[in-house]
Amino acid sequence: LVAKLRETILEHGGEILFETRVEDLILEKDEIKGVITQSGEKIKGIGVILATGHSARDIFHLLDRRKVLIAAKPFALGVRIEHSQNLIDRIQYHCEIDRGPYLPASAYSLVHQTEYKGKQRGVFSFCMCPGGFIVPAATAPGELVVNGMSPSRRDSKFANSGMVVSVELEDLGKYHQHGALAAMHFQAEVEQKAWAAGGKNQTAPAQRMVDFVNRKVSSSLLDTSYQPGLESVEMREVLPDFIAERLAMAFKAFGQKMKGYFTNDSQLIGVESRTSSPVRIPRDRETFEHPQIKRLYPCGEGAGYAGGIVSAAMDGERCTEKLIAAYAKLKL
Repeated sequence: LVAKLRETILEHGGEILFETRVEDLILEKDEIKGVITQSGEKIKGIGVILATGHSARDIFHLLDRRKVLIAAKPFALGVRIEHSQNLIDRIQYHCEIDRGPYLPASAYSLVHQTEYKGKQRGVFSFCMCPGGFIVPAATAPGELVVNGMSPSRRDSKFANSGMVVSVELEDLGKYHQHGALAAMHFQAEVEQKAWAAGGKNQTAPAQRMVDFVNRKVSSSLLDTSYQPGLESVEMREVLPDFIAERLAMAFKAFGQKMKGYFTNDSQLIGVESRTSSPVRIPRDRETFEHPQIKRLYPCGEGAGYAGGIVSAAMDGERCTEKLIAAYAKLKL
């Protein structure tokens, strides 16, 4: 798919610059004229579609430094939950032994509203991966992030899912000193705690589910799909209190919705922190241009307008259409 995308771009006159990083913007008054790469090369055009990923902290820092309007954005943070796929199959298919050769690896979707210190927040499953793997997903040294994936055959013996808590701006407390980057700094600090708890490498901190709820460090951990390995810790030392308490409430509730889900034959692996961008780059609803900088088109997950591959692709298409329409007016 990626190769085909690249070929299509090249066939239509586009150019792809590998090993190239945007390090500055070419701004003239209230309009963007192009970008400057790490080599000092200036790339100019009639507009810039800023379509970074949600982990592009260098771009968020750049925009903040250049005083381009951005804003902290609510997101969600938590852990990956791993069960055996056989256990999830037995819960979902109501079978006694296994799902047999004809049924696919089963999935689940869970959500629960929790109240902690008078505030309501949702706890929900995210990117559930039947027959899948938990993988390392850090983007910088000194941090630990996990994500999930399923191969097309869904044939791993493990089932995993993100289990995350909504983080609103009012939850950020002291991090508001970082202004528009408040949520990003909060996110980064949790990831750094996870890295330290795991042994300052990509070994992930982990705890069995019932042990977590009972505030007990697990004496042993289960087999895992996470290849760098696990370190038994008290996950409450990694997660902020308002997240840990809500997860504990939700796990017990999920055990009522899915009999057998709340068990010490499952484990929390941390941290799942890249559910969506912690920063929003604003844009006009009609033109899609940045309200402060003409011809700058924030786009996709990094800008806060998409939440996955398909929605990001659709947003990219819409931004392109807006830029084409603006260019047509310039030609007239």
